[in-house]
This record gives sequence, structure tokens and C-alpha cells, in this order.
Amino acid sequence: MQFDRPSPEGGQPGPPPGTQPPPGYQPPPPGHQPPPPGYGPPTPPDPRWQRWEQERTWAMFCHLAAFAGYVGVPLGSILGPLVVWLIKKNEFPLVNDQGKQSLNFHISIVLYMICGFLFLVLPLVLGAMTGIFAVFGLFPGWVLLVLGIGVFDVVFTIIAAVTANRGEAYRYPLAIPFFK
Repeated sequence: MQFDRPSPEGGQPGPPPGTQPPPGYQPPPPGHQPPPPGYGPPTPPDPRWQRWEQERTWAMFCHLAAFAGYVGVPLGSILGPLVVWLIKKNEFPLVNDQGKQSLNFHISIVLYMICGFLFLVLPLVLGAMTGIFAVFGLFPGWVLLVLGIGVFDVVFTIIAAVTANRGEAYRYPLAIPFFK
């Protein structure tokens, strides 16, 4: 008979104490080999692998949390990554690194947007105050610049999230390093 537990004598495994094999059960023939690995009950997942998956997922959330700014949360593109980073930075090294990168990039984007908006509004205000509306020639260019910064933000945030989910550190282009 073959069961999971070896017999106390060290020979063929026997049934657990106090149990009988089911009716009609025949013991395996002499020289019977156990099934190859991969058969039988599944092995529990490795806790190190689970931790690595969690680290990658939280690193990805550091980047994706920046989209909170696009759903109406004031300064959500900064507050989202900041919250994720502050909660998980001491638990996972990749989250600490990617949280800083996400914060640096999105603070930079907010500053670029403010500058672009000022250069967008400044010609309008000057033209209205002075009566010289020739300054409006710059207006479409600044609108395109501000829209371009928004597209730049979305595209590189998605690239960073996918890269972080693979477990790789991502460095944003044009990010001012406020956090090191």
C-alpha cells in the first residue's frame, strides 16, 4: 500500500494509524515508483515571489496614482503618488525609488503647465491692457504647448507604470530631481 506517510519501520509507506485502505484497493506491485514531480497536490506559492509581485504592483500604482489629477482631484497628479509612496516606501525598495521618480516628474509637469499657462495668458492680458492685439500671434503656439505637455504626461506615465510592473526602475525624461 502507498500512502503519503512513511511507515515507522522505514520500509514501504503505510496507512495513517487507525485507517484502512478503501475496499477493493490493491497494493502497488513491488518496485512501484511514485509519480513524477508535478503530480499530486499543488505546492504553496513561494512567499518571496508573492512579495516581489506586491512590490511590482505597488511600484506601478505609484505611477498610475498620478491619473487622480485627471479625474478632478486638485493636484491629484502629485497627491496620488505621494500617498502611495508614503504608505509603502519603507516596505518595498522599488516603491521607494519609483515613488520619488513619479513625484519628481509630476511636480515638474505641474511647473511646466504653470509656465505654459502663464505664457498663454500673458499675451492676452498684455493685448487687452495695451490695446495692441498683435501679441495674439503667439496664442495658438502656447495652446499647443500646454496640450503637448498634457499628452507627454499621459504617455510617459503609462510607459513608467508598465516598466515598473516588470520590476524595472524607470527614469522619466525632463524630470527635475526634487527628491533623490
